[in-house]
Amino acid sequence: MEYNKFRIRSYECQSDRAQVENLERKCEVGPSESVFLFTDTMGDPICRIRNSPMYMMLVAELENGLVGVIQGSIKVVTIQGHPPKDLAKVGYVLGLRVSPHHRRKGIGSSLVRTLEEWFISNDVDYAYMATEKENHASVNLFMNKFGYTKFRTPSILVNPVNHHSFKISTNIEISRLKIEQAESLYRKFMGSTEFFPNDIGNILKNKLSLGTWMAYFKDDINIGPNGQVPNSWAMLSVWNSGEIFKLKIGKAPFCCLLYTKSWCLIDKIFPCLRLPTLPDFFNPFGFYFMYGVYHEGPFSGKLVKALCKFVHNMAKESKDEKCKIIVTEVGGRDELNHHIPHWKLLSCPEDLWCIKALKSEGLSINNFHELTTKTPPTRALFVDPREV
Repeated sequence: MEYNKFRIRSYECQSDRAQVENLERKCEVGPSESVFLFTDTMGDPICRIRNSPMYMMLVAELENGLVGVIQGSIKVVTIQGHPPKDLAKVGYVLGLRVSPHHRRKGIGSSLVRTLEEWFISNDVDYAYMATEKENHASVNLFMNKFGYTKFRTPSILVNPVNHHSFKISTNIEISRLKIEQAESLYRKFMGSTEFFPNDIGNILKNKLSLGTWMAYFKDDINIGPNGQVPNSWAMLSVWNSGEIFKLKIGKAPFCCLLYTKSWCLIDKIFPCLRLPTLPDFFNPFGFYFMYGVYHEGPFSGKLVKALCKFVHNMAKESKDEKCKIIVTEVGGRDELNHHIPHWKLLSCPEDLWCIKALKSEGLSINNFHELTTKTPPTRALFVDPREV
C-alpha cells in the first residue's frame, strides 16, 4: 500500500528486526523534555503483543529504510449491553513510533489507518488506545484526526523495589490459588467489569503470569470448594513484564541524579532507618505488573496492602536483580488508589484511554455512546497485562 513515497507493510522479523530496534531507540516515550523512557525489547520487537490472541505489526518503509512502526492486538472483552452476551471484539493500538526526522509527513496517520483496516477486516467492534494526556501529538492524531473519544482516565501506580522487606501482619493469611480457582473467582467477581478479557484462563496459564494470591484474616473462613469467600478478602495476580522488555530513563536533570545517589548513600550508611530506596533507573530495569486486583469486605483495604507488600518482597527476593518497580493500573476513581502503596513521584494519576466505534450499525453506535458518556465506574477496571 503506497502513501506518498513510503510504503506500509507487515513486519518481517528476519529483515526488519534490527531496524525496528534502532527506531525504538531513537523514539523517546513520555511528555517531559528532561526525562523520558527507552524500551529495550531484548531482541524481540513484537514482544508486547506476542501473547495476545491475535496481533499485527506494521512498518512504514521509505527508500529501503524503516521510518515508522505500529502494533495492534485483538481480543474479546466484556462490554455491558453489547450483544451477544455482553461481549465485544476490541482492537488495541500501541507502539506507534515515527522517526524524528520523518514526522508530520503523514506516516503516523497512514500506520493508524492501515491498522484500523486490519481491525475492520477481523470484525472488530471498537478500537482503543492509551497515551499520556500531555502527549499532545498523540492526542491530536487520535482524537482530532481519527475521531477517538476519551473513554477512561485510570491511574498508573508505581512503587520502587527497595533493599528492605516489608513486614506483613501475623493475623493475615496469604494463599496461592490454583489456576482453576483463580479463573473461577475472576469470572464470578470481575466477569462483568469493563474490558474483562474473555480468555482470562489463557492469561493465568501464561508463563509470564507468576501466580494469583488471595489474602484474608486468619480468624475468617478460607475459600471453599463451592466458591465461598471470607467476609473480607482480596486477590491479585502478578505478571513478569521484565521477562519480555526492559525500561531505561534516557535523560534526567542533574538534581534527579543527585537525589538518587544521595538517597542510596544514606541508606547504606544508616540501614537501620530502613528508608525506601529509589532504584537506579538509568540502567535497563524490569518490573512486575499486578493485575486483577480485587477486594471485598469492610477491612479488605488492609488485605490489599498486605498483598502489595507480599509482591514487593517476592520481587526483592527474586533471582532477577533488575526488577526495580511494582506497577499496577486501576480506575481513576477506584478506592484501590488509597490502598495500593505507590510513590507519587513515579506514578501517573491520569492515563488517557480513548476509544472509537468501527462499526456503523445502530447497536454499536448506541453502546459506544453509553461507554463514552456514562459516569466512569468507581471500581474495578480490568487491565490486561498483555497490553502493558
